Amino acid sequence: MPGDGPVVKVAAYLALFLVGAIEALIGSFQYSAGPGVLVAICFALAILATCLLGAWGMRTAVGGVLPAAGWFLVSIILGSSNASGSVLVTSTSAGEWFLFGGAVCAAAGALIAFARWSRASVQRRSGSGDPRRLR
Repeated sequence: MPGDGPVVKVAAYLALFLVGAIEALIGSFQYSAGPGVLVAICFALAILATCLLGAWGMRTAVGGVLPAAGWFLVSIILGSSNASGSVLVTSTSAGEWFLFGGAVCAAAGALIAFARWSRASVQRRSGSGDPRRLR
């Protein structure tokens, strides 16, 4: 099937990683833009949706783990203080919702993706112990 080659798969996985990273990048600057913690919660739910949709679209657990990995990497870098002590994500309710809520949602999305689309899970649901039947 065209579009099913290794180059296309690698590009799709790279795109999923970058989508998670871009969500964290935008969220780190915009988490407090709305009323209260609403925008921060929306960013957290967005990474959950990205992980689940990535896994569903790729039909693999890695499709859900890579957006979470990109989100974690960028959030940790931008959420840490630099040498002068300044931070992008402040210790406010919105900042905590963005970082902690986003971390919980990213981890939940990755875990759900792994539970739903990992090879062992697919084998268990299909009733087949033979991994060659999945190819």
